[in-house]
Amino acid sequence: MKVKVLNRESEKAILTAQRNEITEHFIYEKLARSIKDAHNQEVLRRISKDELKHYEFWKEYTYKDVKPDRFNVWKYFLISKIFGITFGIKLMEKGEEKAQVTYAKISESLPNAREIIKDEDEHEKQLTDLIDEERLRYVGSMVLGLNDALVELTGALAGFTFALQNTRAVAMAGLITGVAASLSMATSEYLSTKSEGGAKNPSKAAVYTGIAYVLTVLFLIFPYLFLTNVYACLILTILAAITVIFLFTFYISVAKDLPFRKRFLEMTAISLGIAGLTFLIGFLLRTFLNIEVD
Repeated sequence: MKVKVLNRESEKAILTAQRNEITEHFIYEKLARSIKDAHNQEVLRRISKDELKHYEFWKEYTYKDVKPDRFNVWKYFLISKIFGITFGIKLMEKGEEKAQVTYAKISESLPNAREIIKDEDEHEKQLTDLIDEERLRYVGSMVLGLNDALVELTGALAGFTFALQNTRAVAMAGLITGVAASLSMATSEYLSTKSEGGAKNPSKAAVYTGIAYVLTVLFLIFPYLFLTNVYACLILTILAAITVIFLFTFYISVAKDLPFRKRFLEMTAISLGIAGLTFLIGFLLRTFLNIEVD
């Protein structure tokens, strides 16, 4: 048993660390019980045991039992079940970066604590990287479908908006274009994956690409199905495209440990640039061909 006299601030910081560790222990344990994959289940149980050891380590200084944060247990459990275990865990790790302030306070009274925490965090990261999740193996296929849908359909809808001047006609043209393009993209991804001969299943790659494309198409044309002002619809579609880019870029940046800002700005600039160009093309076609749609 360790004997160490702590000041009130250090004790409070350690109790916070204890609460974090026991909360994460229950999150990992709950996730492990909820999945069937034996490999991922074992990895999650190992992390859960590590978190419990961390909790016991801090308890040797406080001599107190601390209850887990039940709200966070359920929050991260549900996020992990909906968006994937890797995303849920790494999102939780992002939140843990704030805990460095807590650990800095602890190290004032326990100088060796920072090194212990660093070693434990590195070990936990190594275990997290062992998790094998299907949706992340096919994230390239999802990115392909989503990026193409954003660039092509946002541009197409901008062009249709000025050329057709009718929300129903734009929605119909956009839906036909989107469905045809999604089938084409899915087929291309199937053939590309098959020719690569890697570990990915060509059929699954095609499905992920196609679904990502179709869902993006439906989201982008949604305003045209319910509103009558074509320009209001176009503005909402552009906002919807930016929202999709933001959410998916955030997901990828967390799950794959990639920079967020650069990828988000790059994809937004490309989508809006194409939309502006095709809007101009639609204007020119309508003007020079003198096309009127009632």
